[in-house]
Amino acid sequence: MAWDQKQWSYMPCVLILAALLWQADPQAEGMRALEAQQYPAAVEAFRRAVAADEKNFAARFHLALAQSLAGDDAAAIEEYHKTLELKPGLYEAELNLGIVLLNQKQASKEHAQNGSAVRSGNPCASGQIGGADGDLCAMEAVALLRAAAAAKPETFRPNYYYAEALLATSGWEAALRQFDIALRLDPKSAAAHSGMARALGALGRVDEAETHFRQAEKLDPAYRDGLLELASLREKAKNYDAAIAIYQEFLDQVGVRERLGQLYLETGRPAEAIPHLENAGKASPSSANLYALGTAYLRAKETQKAMAAFEQAIAAEPSNADLGLSYAGLLRDQKNFAAAAKQYWRITQLEPGSKAAWTGLATMLLSLENYAQALAAFDRLEALGDPSPGIYFFRALAHDHGKQYQPALENYQRFLSLSQDKYPDEEFKARQRIKVIQKELSKR
Repeated sequence: MAWDQKQWSYMPCVLILAALLWQADPQAEGMRALEAQQYPAAVEAFRRAVAADEKNFAARFHLALAQSLAGDDAAAIEEYHKTLELKPGLYEAELNLGIVLLNQKQASKEHAQNGSAVRSGNPCASGQIGGADGDLCAMEAVALLRAAAAAKPETFRPNYYYAEALLATSGWEAALRQFDIALRLDPKSAAAHSGMARALGALGRVDEAETHFRQAEKLDPAYRDGLLELASLREKAKNYDAAIAIYQEFLDQVGVRERLGQLYLETGRPAEAIPHLENAGKASPSSANLYALGTAYLRAKETQKAMAAFEQAIAAEPSNADLGLSYAGLLRDQKNFAAAAKQYWRITQLEPGSKAAWTGLATMLLSLENYAQALAAFDRLEALGDPSPGIYFFRALAHDHGKQYQPALENYQRFLSLSQDKYPDEEFKARQRIKVIQKELSKR
């Protein structure tokens, strides 16, 4: 068919009209963007569709879907709620909203750990929720997903997510029954096996949980880390050998090597702990790892290596007073009184109000026969308030060794007035020294 000049002259107008019609259908534009996985563009198109007709529940549903796929769950929750206001009971909206709310429950744990504040309004739509609000989100998810599962009783997806919602709200028994339904619908779902394992673990049925954790890993290697949760369950049940056996499957992970070393240490096997703690110390030379390594060396009677590890731990975090106190105590137990005194003095500079540090310093100075400085430390300790009877016994010893008999006598007597049979050995020594001192004073 031949086109004459007049027909060709109409073509630009037709093309312009087609372009205008194309632009006039933002909902179709949004669907094309969704199919192309261009989610920000889809969000913009569906926003225009909603602006054109606020009661268009289909446009609102797809706007929520695009927002969720674009990573804006808070906005998606709001739009899904508006969709269900316009179209109550819409299966797809109930299912998707329930799933997004479950995501918010998980996010709430992170916000709670970070101490995030809760905004006013609907906390599930705020994007900044605390632990309690996360529970509210999960409870709403339960109701929505229960309805979705009832609408599609033979469909895996709503039944699986309903089980996850029950699990998120600590409905262990109900979750167990629901995961059983999900696995009947899809026996090869690694996610459902993992959920079943977690529900069984929460109920203390750890042996059954292991079967499902192992099956989840077999079906999908991405679920392998679920075995670490199984190891934690074994630890909780005090089945340490079983936990250790699982951790041995993850020796490529530094964090697992660290936990394995600590577990060997806690169960009295320092020699077995050492290689794992050495590995953790090299990969992550934190003060905690180095201190654990030093403790393992010490218990394995490798004293020199232990001291080196403790020194590295202190160097890694010199401001950690608790670590310094522990190290000073170990030096004291090794009868390295001079080094212990040095550490205790360092801690008194970090925390001038630390009674433990001043007590340690005073007793180490007394052991080093540095009586004048020991007395000064005991004075500082007494000034901190609520002194124990032992302070007066040690002060009496310091004065006694310095032949300062009158203050020695006074401190022995003060000790006896406060101790009241709590320290029988020291009380006997104090009474004996009082007799000797009184005789000495009577000669003057």
